[in-house]
Amino acid sequence: MHEYPITEQIIKIAGEHCMKSGGSRVTKVNLVIGDYSGYVGESVQMYFDIIAQDTVCEGAAVDIRHIKPKLRCPDCGELFEKRPMSFDCPKCGGQGEPTEIGKEFYIESIEIE
Repeated sequence: MHEYPITEQIIKIAGEHCMKSGGSRVTKVNLVIGDYSGYVGESVQMYFDIIAQDTVCEGAAVDIRHIKPKLRCPDCGELFEKRPMSFDCPKCGGQGEPTEIGKEFYIESIEIE
């Protein structure tokens, strides 16, 4: 349910971008959502379709690029995806540490017509 207010903001930003750019409507919003961001892409899409009604965003496509979380090995610097039940670096065997990769949530681009 916390996707509702963030989706309202996405529509507001996209609408403002459209108006400032002289467009008549938003055709596509490209989002980047990390798997550990706390947001569910399908919920954002559902709320977008509902909230965008009667706005310049109505009918716009929402394209979501998902980012998988990665660990960083402090020994060799390798970035890697965690395997089940293991933090082991696939390159050197060191213990991976959490990073900010996978926590992203932002508008990558807005397409208008």
